[in-house]
Amino acid sequence: MPNRATTSPDAPHLPRSAPIEAYGKGGFAFADMSHRGSLLCLPDGIWAWPVTKPAEIDEYSLTRVFKAANSIDTLIVGTGTEVWVPPRGLREALRAVHVVLDAMQTGPAIRTYNIMLGERRRVAAALIAVP
Repeated sequence: MPNRATTSPDAPHLPRSAPIEAYGKGGFAFADMSHRGSLLCLPDGIWAWPVTKPAEIDEYSLTRVFKAANSIDTLIVGTGTEVWVPPRGLREALRAVHVVLDAMQTGPAIRTYNIMLGERRRVAAALIAVP
């Protein structure tokens, strides 16, 4: 992977959205940068995301998504290598702010996110890193 992104937790790795170019070995590559660990890809930036397994996904871990909800129609959640059924309460909380949640394993999530981003759709992604 290219140069490693190093920023504080309060600053995005990149102050805009960007396609994910590669993933695996515990990280991601995007915009000539790389990051080890999970990512939260929002319209206003790409952020480190401390989630390592689907059971950790909740309203708190998606705080940035809720804050940016007025610029997001769809949240793609990449669940690593696991299959995850989002809890009803989380789906309802996102629906209340007009965001549709679509969960799938990280590989398909990245492909879906990149396609929707290329179509200039209002999409965000929460991606758990895979080994």
